[in-house]
Amino acid sequence: MKILILLAAAAFYLIVPALVVKLCRRVSFFRKAGAILTLYFLGVLIANLFIFRVDRLGETLFPLQDAMVSVAIPLAIPMILFACDFRHWPAGKALLALLVGIVSVFTVSFLGYQLFGSHLGEQGKAIAGMAVGVYTGGTPNLAAIKMMLGVDEATYVSVNTFDMVVSFLYLVFLLSVGIRLVRKWLPFEALSGPSVPAEDAVVNGAMAQSEQDMYRDIFTKRHFRPTVEALALSIAIVGGSLGLSFLITGKVNMIVLILSLTTLSLAASFIPRVRSWEKSYDAGMYLVLVFSLVVSSMVDLGSIDYRAGAFTFLFIAFVIFASLGLQLLLGKLLKLDADTTVITSVAMINSPLFVPMIADAMKNRKVILTGITAGIIGYAVGNYLGVLMAQIL
Repeated sequence: MKILILLAAAAFYLIVPALVVKLCRRVSFFRKAGAILTLYFLGVLIANLFIFRVDRLGETLFPLQDAMVSVAIPLAIPMILFACDFRHWPAGKALLALLVGIVSVFTVSFLGYQLFGSHLGEQGKAIAGMAVGVYTGGTPNLAAIKMMLGVDEATYVSVNTFDMVVSFLYLVFLLSVGIRLVRKWLPFEALSGPSVPAEDAVVNGAMAQSEQDMYRDIFTKRHFRPTVEALALSIAIVGGSLGLSFLITGKVNMIVLILSLTTLSLAASFIPRVRSWEKSYDAGMYLVLVFSLVVSSMVDLGSIDYRAGAFTFLFIAFVIFASLGLQLLLGKLLKLDADTTVITSVAMINSPLFVPMIADAMKNRKVILTGITAGIIGYAVGNYLGVLMAQIL
């Protein structure tokens, strides 16, 4: 019975994104919302309202969900990067955006502690330190800072849970209206039309297509073999990156893994044959759709003690959204463009794994490397910054 449930769930996660893509092609409302946002809401609904309720099937489904989340994005990143031309990547602007992001998170976390610290209890300083770590790096930094600062399990679980909820709301905000608002505030150049420089047209050719035109013909005779080759190379790159991670650290280290697979994928993207795989990007983005459905179906809204953790929730919400606000203000002063600012914020708040999703929503694949690089550097500095914040407080 357990095997049948797992097989049914796996089929559900793999097939439903295709159905949602078709729905987005045919129904105007869903086309405007986009496949990713639709899948996020669908995942939360099935996790908390219907047959896949987290509290009923959580123990059975969690190993499958965890495996699919762990595999989908590492496989997707190489396939997405294969199709990108990074010869014109603006490294200086990307690093400036990262510095602005780090300063924003650190400053807002300090201010947030001044506002909510008296309500956060004895662990308040550690919570502020964990917030800096997780919003400049990621969950591995959150866990590491927990151990370094001796945070108790209840506090850690509370922070981690509210982090997932508010981070989800942050993504919904960006995917619904946030990206458009930021593009009105900061400089933004349309990615299609006569004003696009020739080199940008090369980079953004596939991205200029609408979402409803993506994923078509992946399994036709013309594209099937190149897509399988892209998947095979992606598997090889992930395998090599995992081996390198074990060789260097003795375990799966997210910094080493993402840095390795990004470097190898970037190197492969300079090979003309690899860059000619037209549906590599689409296939990689389909894995992102699968990831979106699976990760949102792991959100158990019923397990959250909102009343007891109200001020922790408010503190985390303040750090996430106020840090974005400060980034926008500093970005205006330093003349950063909208998409670089958004993708840097996403890489820090949600981790590099979410970069392809937002880049696709923005129809701008040029910022993918910028986002992933920002996230990798964030992983590297997050622990230092988190402990520094706790010590300052």
